[in-house]
Amino acid sequence: MNNYNNDLLNIKAFAFDVDGVFSDGLVMLHPGGDLMRAMNIKDGFAVQLAVKKGYPVGIITGGNSESVRKRFERLGGKDVYLKSSEKTVDFEDFLNRNDLQPEDVLYMGDDLPDYNVMSMSGFPCCPEDAANEIKQISRYISGKKGGEGCVRDVIEKVLKLHGKWMDGEGFHW
Repeated sequence: MNNYNNDLLNIKAFAFDVDGVFSDGLVMLHPGGDLMRAMNIKDGFAVQLAVKKGYPVGIITGGNSESVRKRFERLGGKDVYLKSSEKTVDFEDFLNRNDLQPEDVLYMGDDLPDYNVMSMSGFPCCPEDAANEIKQISRYISGKKGGEGCVRDVIEKVLKLHGKWMDGEGFHW
């Protein structure tokens, strides 16, 4: 995992799992049957900034929540894959839609359903509290847990290396 900054210089896009990455993996059951998640606002800020800077940002999740779709669309995300039973298929679609190669994409996941897609991506990474199998294949393990700013951590690292973090647009939504 040492010396990953050179690899981050080549990143052109981001893709993320949702539960366990944007959220802490805990869900509350709403009386209407929907699952409710808490998400870190700083992760959301980093996503919208990356989109503003021209980075494709996608989510690939096994969940099927309209509220998750709406949140990412409000942040500017156009590549939202819900109910993904085979994440590698949706990852390939994300690549094709954005004219990317696998090595162009940082993918953050936290558990076994992310293993195959992480193995395909150019820069697999995970939150601090990811499953051990996921940690073993990650080039970077964030010091932040899922739902506690791990998304912001990796986006900020890339944008800083690219000189796009504190250049004016980062001071407003």
